[in-house]
Amino acid sequence: MAGCVCEQVLDDALDHDGVERRHHRLCVYVQVTMVRMRHSSDWHSGKRREQSLLAAHGATPVEQCAGCPQDTAPPLLWQRGARPADMRHFTVRVAEAAEAVGVQPETKYARLEGDRIAYQVIGQGPPDLVLTSGAFTHVDMIWEEPTAALFFRRLASFSRLIRFDRRGSGASDPLPDPALPPWEAYAEELTAVLDAVGLERAALMATEQAGPMALFFAGTRPQRTGALILASTTARLVATDDYPIGMPEPVANAIVAHIDQLWGTEAMGRIIVPSRADDERLLRWGAKLQRAMASPKVVQAFMRALLEVDARPILPLIRSPTLVLHRRDFSLIPMAQGRYLAEHIPAARFVELPGADLLLWTEHQERVLDLVEEFLIGTRPRAEPTRVLATVLFTDIVGSTEQARRLGDRRWRELLDGHDELAHRLVEEAGGRLIKTTGDGILATFDGPGRGIRCAVALRGELAAVGIQIRAGLHTAEIELRDDDVAGIAVHIAARVMAVTPPGQIFASRTVRDLVVGSDIALEDRGTHALKGVGDSWRLFAVVRP
Repeated sequence: MAGCVCEQVLDDALDHDGVERRHHRLCVYVQVTMVRMRHSSDWHSGKRREQSLLAAHGATPVEQCAGCPQDTAPPLLWQRGARPADMRHFTVRVAEAAEAVGVQPETKYARLEGDRIAYQVIGQGPPDLVLTSGAFTHVDMIWEEPTAALFFRRLASFSRLIRFDRRGSGASDPLPDPALPPWEAYAEELTAVLDAVGLERAALMATEQAGPMALFFAGTRPQRTGALILASTTARLVATDDYPIGMPEPVANAIVAHIDQLWGTEAMGRIIVPSRADDERLLRWGAKLQRAMASPKVVQAFMRALLEVDARPILPLIRSPTLVLHRRDFSLIPMAQGRYLAEHIPAARFVELPGADLLLWTEHQERVLDLVEEFLIGTRPRAEPTRVLATVLFTDIVGSTEQARRLGDRRWRELLDGHDELAHRLVEEAGGRLIKTTGDGILATFDGPGRGIRCAVALRGELAAVGIQIRAGLHTAEIELRDDDVAGIAVHIAARVMAVTPPGQIFASRTVRDLVVGSDIALEDRGTHALKGVGDSWRLFAVVRP
């Protein structure tokens, strides 16, 4: 568009005499962006959008800026007779120039069990949007790339945008030891960030490997998930007999085997963003960013765990409004996997995106931004959820009837009181909720299976020290909240799992096993079992570590 009105105004804005270039660029960018918004049909709330733009760019309109005298302020775009198309093009052109000298948002830290989680906030809500760009990020370095910075600032023009680095990545602290499963740890990290920002509820936008983690969060914390956007991601990466659209297992294993050689190189960039395969500057910067985000061995370990993840059981439990975006030609995650997400999440909307890039900001950025804005602005809050994804734990004292007869009523009552006090303490320490004691056992729920397993192991160990043997069963699925109680088929299944568990052991369902992949928790296959009153055969696993 050489010679168009927007180019003339851009030249005036960037070269005007008597005005410091950096300061003036930011003021002009905000002013003209507001003008475009005021002349477009998608202007929703003038004052709120204006404040959001100011916060997003750390600037003020020219007419309010002490650094830009009124007699030197460049004319507004509409005063030059620009058409709407000129205004849109001008916004992008000025943004590209401004990003090179733009203001980067402040990096702050949320606290989680002594660890620091780096996060940034830009713009003003509502809506409030958390963007999780894959498993590995770097909140500071990403701003060095103008195209990415433009994408984030455009998101912040219609939302309060929150981004954070997971532990073990970027500017955050290393992973704790022992670590919870990646999906469970993600939920806790995101909760800590929301608490630090002061948000009870936010929309969640997850791309790439973050998809299963976002699904887990939305399922276990529906009251904190205002909406869900899944972009170029999947519920399960690897193919199975009942999931032929996945990647063949030999291919997936080969990729993981070589990821430590690809990570931190320009070759990795060509795989992720094939549309920019000839952009040597971007590829060099991308390789540097990868090296800053995480080491090759850390990435390889995570990717190996990702191959075993199966979030499909969570999909029908999602209650948040959901938008699924998927690139048409990205080969590693075929579009069929994106369609699968939309088909199995209630009332989800699917939109096919053109292009072959994994990253959202490298191709057709305007289309992505328009879809996200339309979805978020049109999303209405839903009623407080009564059904959530949870891990249910049942325990039972082995041989309780015989022990009660042998010990007598008074001594047995004292033993049960000690059992109940211990159970209360351990469930609370594990971040769970003790629903009730059952006379010779407990019913408890947890946000994630890792915490439920650790609680069961701790309870088993401490009771064994005083001569009490228990059995425990766990299952993860949707439960119904009823005041101080819980109900649903998941509760019955957990009870039936416990009933077939041998004395002194902890059994878990296949769903639990799939959700602890990537942690230090180990489970061994104990074959299929018939669970009374549930139907079908269930494959169960015994906890062997910790």
